[in-house]
Amino acid sequence: MEIDLTTPALLFPAITLLLLAFTSRFLAIASLIRSLHERYQRNPDETIVAQIGNLRHRLMLIRNMQLCGASSVLLCVLCMFVLFAGNLWLGKLIFTVCLILMMIALGLSVREIQISVNALNLQLQDLEVKKGTRE
Repeated sequence: MEIDLTTPALLFPAITLLLLAFTSRFLAIASLIRSLHERYQRNPDETIVAQIGNLRHRLMLIRNMQLCGASSVLLCVLCMFVLFAGNLWLGKLIFTVCLILMMIALGLSVREIQISVNALNLQLQDLEVKKGTRE
């Protein structure tokens, strides 16, 4: 496989969009945690504590997603410098690690989405149970 200076540059838009999506998730969860914390201060409830625990787990996944994504960008830049210096073998190695880090970030993203969907399903089941007891 041939690799030149433009190959790692192709990943910049994809990685940048991924980091933007990860940051958006992080900000949404941070806002939700602050809101739940405020609700808990007013009215302590074990359900809120469980929700915050779930959100803490998701927050750690997002942190790791961002870490892998940022490391991938850094390695893309390093790969371009190494290729520019003429070291094709090392450039391929760094690019491979860059791709692996991006795959890990995407895998963590899938796991975080699964956790999020499970939490929402529990919330919906709670609503359905409450609706069923009212009828």
